[in-house]
Amino acid sequence: MSGLDQFLTPQVTGIAVAALVMLAVGGVIFSLFQPMLSGSKRRDQRLLAVAERPQSEKQRKNLRDNDRRRRSVQDQLKEFEERQKVKQNKQQKISLKVRMEQAGLSWDLKHFIIFSVLSGLVFMVLAFFLTGNLLIIAAIAFAGAFGFPRWYVSSKRKRRFNAFLNELPNGVDIIVRGVKAGLPLGDCIKVVAREAREPVATEFRKITETQVMGISLAEAVAKMPERVPVAEANFFAIVVSIQQKAGGGLAEALGNLSRVLRGRKAMKGKIKALSSEAKSSAAIIGALPFAVGGIIFLISPDYIMLLFTTTAGNIIIAGCLFWMFIGIMVMRAMINFDF
Repeated sequence: MSGLDQFLTPQVTGIAVAALVMLAVGGVIFSLFQPMLSGSKRRDQRLLAVAERPQSEKQRKNLRDNDRRRRSVQDQLKEFEERQKVKQNKQQKISLKVRMEQAGLSWDLKHFIIFSVLSGLVFMVLAFFLTGNLLIIAAIAFAGAFGFPRWYVSSKRKRRFNAFLNELPNGVDIIVRGVKAGLPLGDCIKVVAREAREPVATEFRKITETQVMGISLAEAVAKMPERVPVAEANFFAIVVSIQQKAGGGLAEALGNLSRVLRGRKAMKGKIKALSSEAKSSAAIIGALPFAVGGIIFLISPDYIMLLFTTTAGNIIIAGCLFWMFIGIMVMRAMINFDF
């Protein structure tokens, strides 16, 4: 017999099998009783007993109040989301009168028509002195009568919205300090109407004037996003409405809102700074063909006048203007960030 056969005697084999069986049985017993031995089972039973312990009446009342308040806040958020969708649909079909009101202009439709007629006449006279082409004069007069007045209203509207966004965080801070000092929210809004800069002062003054007519504070504040359709005004209306209906710490909520507004303002400034180089490049690229054409016209008028006096030249100018417009729109889409 070899050394391995001598080592694997029946006695040794039986001992090895018995040892393996004992280890297996011990492992099974340990796995079954390990939670009890380690105390985890007793811990779980204790936690379950504590969780199922009958709560006091005060605790049950607090739980019911918290659950009721949570459901109220959720209902308010759903309601505001539906209102926001309706407002967005209305803003897509906004009338000219509402645009003038949002721009801060005290015009009615009659004043706008008079302004459009005068603008068209001024543009027509300027075109008459610059060129004798009747077609060009008619085109410029049309742009002055129908394009320039609407551009003016849109520009005023945009500048007013930007001024509102710049001043709104300061107005919210005034309200936060007033609420912390113990003043009611209505009095804090009156302080903002007196102390804040335009157009925030005007918008908060309209809130106080609306309250005088018997409308509640939450409804009066909810009308502000209709006059100033920006996200920040909607945030303020949502916070005030939820606090009025569901309760809670108004100073803390408005303080968080103020930080959010200032963060959005800082982010907007960073985006404007980062995109300024691209905007400058787009302006240079867009103005370069006109500048080169003007220089060539001063140096050699006969050379460039072929573009204006021949049919092929007119087609080339139209094609170049079309592709320049496409390029400018593409660059505008690349550097126009909306958040």
